[in-house]
Amino acid sequence: MSEPFVYLKGEFVAASQAHIAIYDASVVLGATVTDLCRTFGHIPFRLEDHAARFYRSCKYARIAPPLTSAETLEVAQELIRRNSAFLPPDEELALVLFVSPGELKVYAGAAGGAGDMEPTFCMHTFVLPFRFWQHYFTDGVHVVTPSIRHVPPQCVDPKIKCRSRMHWWLADQETHLVDPNAVSLCLDLDGNVTETSGSNFLIYTGNEIVSPSRRNILPGISVATVAELCDELGVTFVERDFQVYDVINATEAFLASTPYCLAPVTKINGLAIGNGRPGPMLHRLLNLWSERVGLNIVEQITMRDGPHSQGD
Repeated sequence: MSEPFVYLKGEFVAASQAHIAIYDASVVLGATVTDLCRTFGHIPFRLEDHAARFYRSCKYARIAPPLTSAETLEVAQELIRRNSAFLPPDEELALVLFVSPGELKVYAGAAGGAGDMEPTFCMHTFVLPFRFWQHYFTDGVHVVTPSIRHVPPQCVDPKIKCRSRMHWWLADQETHLVDPNAVSLCLDLDGNVTETSGSNFLIYTGNEIVSPSRRNILPGISVATVAELCDELGVTFVERDFQVYDVINATEAFLASTPYCLAPVTKINGLAIGNGRPGPMLHRLLNLWSERVGLNIVEQITMRDGPHSQGD
């Protein structure tokens, strides 16, 4: 077989044969719970934590996956094993899990359709495109706060990881008018910093690393790792509300995300953070993280031209 496998509706199938109906609730309503983990050396990192978060999101969304959590872990490991066979040793996989309520009997877009729907459950992988994040580590990330605000927890709790993401699309359209390479950092309705579309946001000031209140964000697995690393370094990790003013005056700022772990943020709305360059706290954290996973994270991302395609 010259292409990766996908696990869909209880079967391992070739990626080219994996299809979802156009009247699936994931398409009609955007009703999809998801999660993503990555490998290091073709071994998944914190897969159990990602699966646990996935099942918490499913419970909140009232979507029951057809597999138990333990069965999902077994299938995920098998899928990674199969698809890693296509990869050279220095490339890595991202594993995506997603589930929707299933196919609507009538294409009407009515939320909460027929009770006999069978959930659509899928797991697939892709090669991590490290080249997309190389400039994060050489130049730093520019974050921009658009007029689009984060969905308030009174509407949808941000602790659910889902794909109902129109507000992020709109936010990026505004942000990229300012800087095509910038990342959208949304504020809540009170002006507090929340998160980006694909990462948590952290600042370092004094001897503290500060995360926004989890009332407003998805509790990131990478943020949990940062908190553990802070404990090893003797650095205080706290969660509280903060605003753009605090980011501007921080010593350093970071994006924490599964694909690239931790990246430096060097500008917000065109203003430099610290000296406008990746700082020493970032390097201390990434050095410890690299020790945990047995490879140099920054070198893996920056010292390459990009992944080959699976099957090459």
